[in-house]
Amino acid sequence: MEIDLGKNAFDIDFHPSRDLITAGLIDGDLHLYRYSANVKPQRLLKVRAHTESCRAVRFINDGQAIVTCSPDKSILSTDVETGSAIARLEDAHSAAINRLINLSEATIATGDDEGCIKVWDTRQRTCCNTFAAHQEYVSDMCYASDSMKLLGTSGDGTLSVCNLRRNKVQAQSEFSEDELLSVVLMKNGQKVVCGSQTGTLLLYSWGCFKDCSDRFVDLSPNSVDALLKLDEDRIITGSENGLIRKFLGSIAHDEMLKLWDLDELLQDSGKTLTSQDAVADGDSDEMDLEISHPKINKGTKRKSESKGTDLNSSGSFFADL
Repeated sequence: MEIDLGKNAFDIDFHPSRDLITAGLIDGDLHLYRYSANVKPQRLLKVRAHTESCRAVRFINDGQAIVTCSPDKSILSTDVETGSAIARLEDAHSAAINRLINLSEATIATGDDEGCIKVWDTRQRTCCNTFAAHQEYVSDMCYASDSMKLLGTSGDGTLSVCNLRRNKVQAQSEFSEDELLSVVLMKNGQKVVCGSQTGTLLLYSWGCFKDCSDRFVDLSPNSVDALLKLDEDRIITGSENGLIRKFLGSIAHDEMLKLWDLDELLQDSGKTLTSQDAVADGDSDEMDLEISHPKINKGTKRKSESKGTDLNSSGSFFADL
């Protein structure tokens, strides 16, 4: 099935329990659709969420609300049923907000274009952690709940590890010659995989973050903008050209949102990334490939911005959640 969004999408998210999908668009709009097999998707909401592009969207509060962020530095909470604004936090960051993820039922994390990562407690309705983690934009984050560590990647080519208990950046990798754009935890938290602008996947062993241990090379000629864990041994990658490798869903620059049946794709491929494409190293973790360190000139991967009409503040963020 396909959904014609009308504009380029920066991010999507699936409802945790219902057949709903939300998308944040380049013009600042937020869309919500109901989908099902063999039925044309139905748009339920179209909300003018931000004055600039809507860079990230996430369902929160068991799917009762959608949180979005924008280069206009605001974070908005929108009611799923009515589309009305629950609360808006203006100037949540000092720079354009680029990324937003869920940490738990009561916390989210946001990252901006100047490398700052913030953690928001929805129960206290405040920012509970602030990390000056990077020198460039925060491209992606993931959360290790067991250790309360928040991992971030950045256009500066580094991976950061933020300790939420101690409220400090606990570790940071050496600068890569390539921008890091995506991150995911694998192998029951023992491996960290990062996608890069040139298509190489960098692997870090947990606790050894200074330099990557291995690399997947020559997987894609395009940047790996998104990573999704299929299971502890397999991942799904999405690239800037709109293509996915074995893959669940894609956002391309043709303004179309494409949804794929993962079971059918796996049956058709009959192939796993780890067992067929990888060359295992001495520790037999089935994730590692032969090490290669190409010299690459660092480029620019900033997200574009789009301006719209002004929106009024609706008070304290999360006040009604």
